[in-house]
Amino acid sequence: MKIMLTGANGFIGRALMSYLIKHNHNVTAVFRDIKKAEGLNVPSLQTIPDFDIEQLRKLDFNGVTSVVHLAARAHVISDKVTNPLAEFRKVNTDATLNFARIAAAAGVKRFVFLSSVGVNGISNNKPFNIEQPAAPVEDYAQSKLEAEIGLRRITSETGIEAVIIRPPLVYGPGAPGNFGKLTQLAKKNLPLPLGAVYNKRSLVALDNLIDLIMTCIEHPKAANQTFLVSDDNDVSTTELLRMMTRAAGKHPRLLPVPVSWLTLAGKLIGKKAIVDRLCSNLQVDITHTKETLNWKPPVSMEEGIKRCFVNEVIC
Repeated sequence: MKIMLTGANGFIGRALMSYLIKHNHNVTAVFRDIKKAEGLNVPSLQTIPDFDIEQLRKLDFNGVTSVVHLAARAHVISDKVTNPLAEFRKVNTDATLNFARIAAAAGVKRFVFLSSVGVNGISNNKPFNIEQPAAPVEDYAQSKLEAEIGLRRITSETGIEAVIIRPPLVYGPGAPGNFGKLTQLAKKNLPLPLGAVYNKRSLVALDNLIDLIMTCIEHPKAANQTFLVSDDNDVSTTELLRMMTRAAGKHPRLLPVPVSWLTLAGKLIGKKAIVDRLCSNLQVDITHTKETLNWKPPVSMEEGIKRCFVNEVIC
């Protein structure tokens, strides 16, 4: 089995590449800039300057049986383009579908696509499950949904097997974005007004996501399925921060400020979206994933959080 991996220089991709090398998998990684491969010790790599259709046709699929497509245009802070959705579609939708068609024509058997729980929505009152209709709110998630729809069409036209994974927030050592910011706050242990947030949110440890990706590459029942994933242990923002602060070797200093006050403060300072994410629910039901693949997260959330503070990934 030979695996082609895109996005190998990203947060998830670097960990997955390390796992593949450590476990002696035959892998070829696709980079847009060869400099991004530095420090990865990649045994086989290919470079294309971008993911347009002409460049994708230059890829060498010789012996490749599975593709794991992680490369994407992710959330962009202070995006100044006039049409953000169009820019997301270029990479996340059009390039993905062109890639899948070319892979299918080259004889690739399985195409594993990392989508997003944002396809389901950004908050809920009951956990998302795989049967619920999509309800993306953000442009990023809309572009991922359109890629999912296109992939299902390609599977019926070509016979390639597509596997779609929708993760919530992925955390681990060196995580970017909001989790990275929370990690720094936990290390500093500043007093925070987040001691009375009783929401529930699903997260997934980097090691658990990698384990599921590997399962989806190989498992016969994964073919043409969509999977939600999490640690199967939902927590409130308050519980998460307490866990992180203790993992950093500190005693939590969280002030029990009512959520209504936080919401008002967020409106006044123009940070309502951030407050909403910290205080709202976003849960996923992974029953379908566990039952279909006979899979369960190998790493507990407590252990996953600890690994964020010892800079250690153990897959």
